[in-house]
Amino acid sequence: MSRPQPLSGFPELLPRQRIVEQQVVDHLRRAFELHGFANLQTRAVEPMDQLLRKGETSKEVYVLRRLQADDSETTGDDALGLHFDLTVPFARYVLENAGKLNFPFRRYQIQQVWRGERPQSGRYREFWQADIDIVDLGELPAHYEVEVALVVADALRGLPLPKLRMHVNNRKLSQGFYQGLGIRDTEEALRIIDKLDKIGHDAVAKLLIDTVDATPEQAEACLRLASISAEDTSFVEEIRALGVSDPLLDEGLNELAAVVAAAAAEAPGFIVADMKIARGLDYYTGTVYEVFIEGQEHLGSVCSGGRYDKLASDGKHTYPGVGLSIGVSRLLVPLLQSGALDATREVPTCVLVALANEDERPAANALAQRLRARGIPTQVSPSAAKFGKQIKFADKRGIPFVLFVNEEGTQIKDIRSGDQTTIDVDAWNPPAEDLHPHIVTE
Repeated sequence: MSRPQPLSGFPELLPRQRIVEQQVVDHLRRAFELHGFANLQTRAVEPMDQLLRKGETSKEVYVLRRLQADDSETTGDDALGLHFDLTVPFARYVLENAGKLNFPFRRYQIQQVWRGERPQSGRYREFWQADIDIVDLGELPAHYEVEVALVVADALRGLPLPKLRMHVNNRKLSQGFYQGLGIRDTEEALRIIDKLDKIGHDAVAKLLIDTVDATPEQAEACLRLASISAEDTSFVEEIRALGVSDPLLDEGLNELAAVVAAAAAEAPGFIVADMKIARGLDYYTGTVYEVFIEGQEHLGSVCSGGRYDKLASDGKHTYPGVGLSIGVSRLLVPLLQSGALDATREVPTCVLVALANEDERPAANALAQRLRARGIPTQVSPSAAKFGKQIKFADKRGIPFVLFVNEEGTQIKDIRSGDQTTIDVDAWNPPAEDLHPHIVTE
């Protein structure tokens, strides 16, 4: 068999990189649970008609198809696709289980998703996401739009990551502004503005003129709005100064100001109001969020989401919600590949029990089990090689301690410092920082 080649867009991490990923996921899980979010896991597939409800997504969906499927089949597996996010599955889950859930319902979900994108730095075809959402029955108070931003700020703040900034806007604000200008197709205008960072000022202006019949003056006003940003509520007066009025604009300004004011008080420096953030997907109706790594904005947003009022509805009841999705892989993989993040060792093992000869393996296994019983990750040497080779085995993996028995008793050796002491196996504990591997930054 020839040597296999990696598939682009499907990142596979080395053991020490995986340790970093696991610890980040565990940290996010703890942070979400501290804020009262319950965990869910949904199936990997959804009906195609549900997956295609979210807007411009048809090119991104992987279809689930049996190898021997009949081309004439239009139902069954051929009508299923792998989920490309966790929001659409969550909306379906809420509808299916509404009678068993207590509202407002707070959930977090950390799973893999699949998206048919062109692989590039920070964008993958298989990746991990970590989502939080708050959904209510009928009405969802606006204060939850503040809360989810603060939850994510709290979760990300405790990680050894480069500086992150959350950029926020409000769809009502933007659409109300466009309405006040006289632009009819405000949703298409939003999708065009969402392309600003990718295609630039002039191309966006041309698209607005060609696609939504904006006049050059209207297009320029839209771009002036998109240029406004602020770390406090001063953006309100800047937008008012543009001279556009509309009730929906007023509503959006008030809601966005509440989010920015609360974040400025509780997470200073984390949030900036940014009028070019549009989130082109159809279902967003209120506050929208995007988080970027400062200085590495080319990677795109590593966390995004927003308010949605109509994604989940059974015709009789509507379940509005607000949520944010952290792109765990998009955030971590580039940092891991560049060496900006690493783990202190590539295995969980804290102690290696050395062997003088193979006859001692049962006794070594018993020693290892006594340490494990007290929560100390331990393994026995794979062979009774020379002691120096066993130390080298531990050193290559980052295992800090080697345990062995000699005429002086049971001894532990810190292979980093060379310190060696006689211990009571049932009383000795490693330093807290050595018990488990931890994340380090360059």
